[in-house]
Amino acid sequence: MNFDLKEIATAGMVLFAVIDILGSIPIILSLRNKVGHVQSEKASIVATCIMIAFLFVGESILSLIGIDVNSFAVAGAFIIFFLAIEMILGITLYKDDEPETASIVPIAFPLIAGAGTLTSILSLRAEYHVENIIIAIVINVIFVYIVLKSSAKIERILGKNGLNIIRKVFGVILMAIAVKLFAANINELMTHSA
Repeated sequence: MNFDLKEIATAGMVLFAVIDILGSIPIILSLRNKVGHVQSEKASIVATCIMIAFLFVGESILSLIGIDVNSFAVAGAFIIFFLAIEMILGITLYKDDEPETASIVPIAFPLIAGAGTLTSILSLRAEYHVENIIIAIVINVIFVYIVLKSSAKIERILGKNGLNIIRKVFGVILMAIAVKLFAANINELMTHSA
């Protein structure tokens, strides 16, 4: 077992920024108003299962369609980069349809375990040990669960400006991570194709 606190912290930060559960509080609140109740436990458990399953079978799915992890990591770097731009500039490049119920769809998927999160998990897999990524996933889901349970209270405490500041800070961190991920994996791709 290769437990490494630095890897867990980095993977945890990446996932925290990509999942952006604090930035999703307004969405969670509007869902709660619409459907009356958000099933926090169910959403958290399903999201964990999706992320851990993708960590293990994602690579097999890719090799089935003939894509290597480095190519996917470079594509992932672009997605993370665009997510960061959304967070920093406060714009929406991608919008999902309004959901009907609030537990598995849209909270577990795609709000928590969405395309950005799954791409990040595979991109992290190219650089970090699996056990560290799993710990990072579990830590994030625990945090997500706490936020889902107390979303109204958090919004009251932080206010709209507080949430915006947190979003922008994590947007910048995410952008730096995207650049690092791109640089690390593009070198691998160039080496393979040379």
